[in-house]
Amino acid sequence: MNKKKVCWIFNIGPHYRFPIYNLIGSEIDCDIYLGDRIHTPIKKMDYKSLSGFKKELHNVYVGPFYWQQGAIGLLFRHYDMYFMEGEPYCLSSWVILLLSSFGHKKTVAWTHGWYGYEKGLKKYVKKLYFSLFDRMLVYGDYAINLMKKEGVASEKMFCIANSLDSDAILSIRKGLKETDIYQSYFHNSNPVLIYCGRIQKIKKIEMIFESAAILKNKGLSVNLVFVGKDVDGVNVPSLADYYNMKACTWMYGPCYDDKVIGELFYNADICISPGNVGLTAIHSLSFGCPVITHDNFSEQMPEFEVIKAGLTGDFFVQNDVNSLADIVEKWISKARKNRDEIRKAAFNEIDSKWNVHYQLDIIRKVIDL
Repeated sequence: MNKKKVCWIFNIGPHYRFPIYNLIGSEIDCDIYLGDRIHTPIKKMDYKSLSGFKKELHNVYVGPFYWQQGAIGLLFRHYDMYFMEGEPYCLSSWVILLLSSFGHKKTVAWTHGWYGYEKGLKKYVKKLYFSLFDRMLVYGDYAINLMKKEGVASEKMFCIANSLDSDAILSIRKGLKETDIYQSYFHNSNPVLIYCGRIQKIKKIEMIFESAAILKNKGLSVNLVFVGKDVDGVNVPSLADYYNMKACTWMYGPCYDDKVIGELFYNADICISPGNVGLTAIHSLSFGCPVITHDNFSEQMPEFEVIKAGLTGDFFVQNDVNSLADIVEKWISKARKNRDEIRKAAFNEIDSKWNVHYQLDIIRKVIDL
């Protein structure tokens, strides 16, 4: 148990973060305060079930900016350290940052950090905001390296990575085995390309069909599987009709059961996300499936770093469908010949960094400094 009393103030508690938040609440002497809403629709965790949870704060919005009612008062309580949202849109966080130094209280940002496309006023404001924190938990090393170039002290930043329900997934993973799930559905043994996540236009799903069509013209037929809810009117069945791939397309639909998802990933050859890739990359590698996405890291989510080119997946030239087809063709051959080695590399990547226990160790380290 840490001697320091820690306060967590975040804009909301996303459902997927319950495992790490609950572990923090169980293992660290802390109180957790979470906001009630954000502009983007998101499923909240059950706050009342969360270890260490104290109160829900009301977020009052003015355009993109918001104020967390009750947050400022927490500065005058018995806390030694404050972990806060790492984006500068929260105005009450600015006040806490400016006042905390007078009480000799430490502040820590949990943030995406630098993306690489910041310019003008936004760039200046982000640099100023980050300069006010004593420590920063940054999702990935890519952002940390960019921030070093912007003059942020390296000793101030720590890679926090990201995670899903690591322990539950590990338990499922240990029981996985190869099945005939795809042979039974498609009635063939063609390679399987899977996409798993919310089906959105930003994910450029059509590129999966376009690359599959290129491969088909070269004599390589593949099956396509889509797991997720269409939240953007992409209409996968319509795309399958347009590209004459209805017979080799399985629109599985939404699924929230990791036992089912685990079997789908474990038996697929490659996971493809032609647009940016986020938690899908962690999900896929957790079940041994390599990931392919685009190579413009400034437009990626931090989780792209789980992909080690040639080992756990690969990158194609952004928006270049021929490049995507070439990478997929290479990986189909690789996946069929070296599947056990690929699974081992994927598991090692997740187990070494992208899990709740790695994150907890980093948080403890920052608290104890």
